[in-house]
Amino acid sequence: MADRKRGRLIVFEGIDGGGKSTQAGRLAVRLSEFGYEVVSLREPTDGRWGRLIREKAGSADSLTPSQELELFVKDRRENVRRRILPALIAGRIVVLDRYYFSTMAYQGAKGIDPAEIRRLNEAFAVIPDLVFMLDIDAGNGLERIANRGRRDWLFEREDYLGKVRDIFLSLRDDYIHHIDARRPPDAVAAEIEAIALEVITRSETTK
Repeated sequence: MADRKRGRLIVFEGIDGGGKSTQAGRLAVRLSEFGYEVVSLREPTDGRWGRLIREKAGSADSLTPSQELELFVKDRRENVRRRILPALIAGRIVVLDRYYFSTMAYQGAKGIDPAEIRRLNEAFAVIPDLVFMLDIDAGNGLERIANRGRRDWLFEREDYLGKVRDIFLSLRDDYIHHIDARRPPDAVAAEIEAIALEVITRSETTK
């Protein structure tokens, strides 16, 4: 069943608490069970720029929006060059938890033009084959992540997340699928799996 000649990039996006990491992990497991070689990645990464982003996220207003954008772009450039592109060239499926759409939404909600953020990122970043936008309202999202024990004050505020969600909802492309993440995880996973397999198998038969 697996075609290893052409890699594909599948991205999970949405506000905090929507279940991105859970659903990305579940899809990676299912695709592996179907015989595909899968590489699971996330952003921010564990590299030097990603670690700095996480360090700064513990304090509100520790970075300006422009400084946030600069760090995310540096982290992403490194991720694309060192991990995403090599995996795709090798024919693997990359399942990525957050990508430049998050930068468009989170830094866009702080006043930077989302279209300019997109242009900046697509100058070097691979455009995904498939994006799942997991949608949940800001209040429910924060309720879900309340037990983490550590809050990212740069990003996890209800009024701010409402603006972030609005930008996510505005993003429309053929490869973007908006998913109702308020439903039980099994129902969400089933919808995601069906869409992913349809896209992967269709591209195999038309390449």
